[in-house]
Amino acid sequence: MKGSRAILESLLIDGVKVCFSNPGTSEMNFVASLDDVPEMRGILTLFEGVASGAADGYARIANHPAAVLLHLGPGLSNAGANLHNARRANSPIVTIVGDHASFHLHHDPPLASDIDSLASPISKVVLRAKDLYSLPEVTSDAVIASIQRPRGPVTLIVPADFTWLEADFNFEPVELLDKQEANPTDVDFDPAIAALRSEGRVAFLIGREAMSQQGVTSVERVAQRYGALVLSETFSSVIDRGRGVPNPDKLSYFGEGALAQLAGVSTLILIGASRPVAFFAYPDKPSSLVPEGCSVIDLTPCGVDAAAVAACLAEQLGVGDLEIALSEHPLAPIVDGPLTASSVATVLSHLLPEGAIVSEESVTAALSSYLQTRGSAPHRWMNLMGGAIGQGMPLATGAAVASPTSKVINIQADGSSLYTIQSLWTQARENLDVVTILLNNRAYAILQLEFGRVGAERAGDQSQSMLNLFPPELDFVRISEGFGVPATRATTVREFTVQLEEALAARGPRLIEAYLPVGLS
Repeated sequence: MKGSRAILESLLIDGVKVCFSNPGTSEMNFVASLDDVPEMRGILTLFEGVASGAADGYARIANHPAAVLLHLGPGLSNAGANLHNARRANSPIVTIVGDHASFHLHHDPPLASDIDSLASPISKVVLRAKDLYSLPEVTSDAVIASIQRPRGPVTLIVPADFTWLEADFNFEPVELLDKQEANPTDVDFDPAIAALRSEGRVAFLIGREAMSQQGVTSVERVAQRYGALVLSETFSSVIDRGRGVPNPDKLSYFGEGALAQLAGVSTLILIGASRPVAFFAYPDKPSSLVPEGCSVIDLTPCGVDAAAVAACLAEQLGVGDLEIALSEHPLAPIVDGPLTASSVATVLSHLLPEGAIVSEESVTAALSSYLQTRGSAPHRWMNLMGGAIGQGMPLATGAAVASPTSKVINIQADGSSLYTIQSLWTQARENLDVVTILLNNRAYAILQLEFGRVGAERAGDQSQSMLNLFPPELDFVRISEGFGVPATRATTVREFTVQLEEALAARGPRLIEAYLPVGLS
């Protein structure tokens, strides 16, 4: 058996059944071995950032790793932004990077690079196959490392000659470490319980698995019993939300807003969340968003499931079965008129199907779309986690592979779409059930907001032109159709409503270009 097939067989044994790929010469034996291992679904992408972002979306929804196949150091570098996002989302991914043949590398061919160093900042662990016979073992090690908490992407570097050489391999199924996680009952809950029973104001900041329906419900039981505040991290990997599900407010993206939300809090309890910090540094504004004098208690150290910790805390406080009060979130009425980001969110809130998965990368329209869908049919919501834009479309692609019976909706800003718009081709090729709502405001509106916040001088003609996406004006309908995805354009609320109804009723990928006023709306 060739080494390439041994890697694929090992992945299958460990439950990895999908490989998002953008291969090159060093990976041709992997490609050939897909014919020998039909159980492995190989999915071609036209750009490495689509492959890594799709694997992230798959991992979030399937709760299990996908594989990514990349070509040498430059291919890994192209995938790096979305591997960074995946690392921040704690998404389990096995990234296989083909290297030059072991006997060829020392000649320093043109594509040679230090792959280990390139992989280090965007990987939880970096592994390199040392010899041919170790391929099954090192592949299993990569899968195990990716799912062991804290989860994350693992890079496995494989010299090309190891893939074409043949050997008799020994495959030994391993016990995956998600069955060996730390017990939440081992967590020291005493400081949190004491804070909740004190007279001080307590706030929960929750993330990761605590954003599941089970996790949020457990936290709300405690908070409603003890009068505590509940906030979620600004961005979450997967959120269960909609009617009948607690919908905590997000911590504000802007630091001054977050500090206002946490004003007067004496104890901040983290469940699946990190200590809050500002996304960027600004003149005369603090980096830490923990109020002065506020103590921080982290209930989810490495290796503990955040939802299980929340449930355990509720049980210890005797509120594990407490019936919680749910806030009402009536939907705003649909009113015809020129299309805006807010009216797009209103229409979506009414039409969002039950069980849908939303991949949201709408940037300046994010808050409106999030708030207006709190009262929609129950659904799951995925955010851009690491801040590297160009994730929304690949994330939707991977989610559709992981859950083919769910309607996937991608709320996508125009500027960030152009980083990975090749995702549409993969959606068309695989006939994935994704509806992309492309918000075309012809501007990097978030940068227009940030321009003044960082202390830059008043915008002149040249600096302002750097923040606009015209001229020339982008035609996303033609771009989408060029990639094989049917597309329409809406300029009014009525047009958008009809087009979204039709797209949701159809099967397969669709794109709606929501043509908005320039800039913020």
